[in-house]
Amino acid sequence: MLVTIVNACLRDGRGGSPTAVLEEASLTDVERCQVPQLMGTSHAVFVSADDGDLDRPRASLRFFTAAGELPGCGHGTVAALAFLAENAKRDRYRVTLRASERSFAGEATRGSGHVSAAFDSGAVQLRQATVDERVVVLDALGHDPDILVPEICDASIGRPRLLVALSTPTAVVGLQPDYDQLRDACDRLGLLGCYVHSVPTAEGRLSARMFAPSIGVPEDIANANSTACLAAWLAGRGVPGITVEMGDRLGVPSAITAAAEPGLSVRVGGWAAVA
Repeated sequence: MLVTIVNACLRDGRGGSPTAVLEEASLTDVERCQVPQLMGTSHAVFVSADDGDLDRPRASLRFFTAAGELPGCGHGTVAALAFLAENAKRDRYRVTLRASERSFAGEATRGSGHVSAAFDSGAVQLRQATVDERVVVLDALGHDPDILVPEICDASIGRPRLLVALSTPTAVVGLQPDYDQLRDACDRLGLLGCYVHSVPTAEGRLSARMFAPSIGVPEDIANANSTACLAAWLAGRGVPGITVEMGDRLGVPSAITAAAEPGLSVRVGGWAAVA
């Protein structure tokens, strides 16, 4: 069985989140969960492509971590788009994707050894975090004084996660959460994880870290879906688009861009390299 490693969401041509991409195969879910373990990646994406319509091919995606299947994965979608574009040998590749019974548009542009990929995140649901959510997450994150408690938001694309604002990028990099406590808190509240980010600059640039121990990923190198959630949240505060840098604490730089569109749908993406 051929496994392709795609480094998704590169920053300045470097880093990115290594993602295992495979064509759909007759595997059990238990076997699918073994793929990221065997390949040393956080996620694996299984791709079933139908290229019958060359003008708008279709592809179905399934995402797995070692802990189980996910309804969606943003950097996994970027990796899948790069994989599909490379296999099609087309400089401009547009496709209708399907994941968890949702169909959405994706596209990729090949050039200079890298692929630029973007997709429609779908509608983002936003609300202020409850008192209970704030208390348990703050306990797990250590009550850092740089955490801007009033800005904590519950955001969902398929599964909810908390967006937690910190005052500076330095505070984001220096945060040391209690992973066991955070996993227990997320399990109890039904959360995917906790996306910690700095306040955006005037140009919409910021730093972020995604903690998701409940799905077997203590810290994600890149998390595009949570970045899409943040873009939707910040759009209501006059920030039309953002560029988020992640992975610095892990020594693997990554970057994701996102811009909100009408209806709280977000166009999100990044650069990828097929290894």
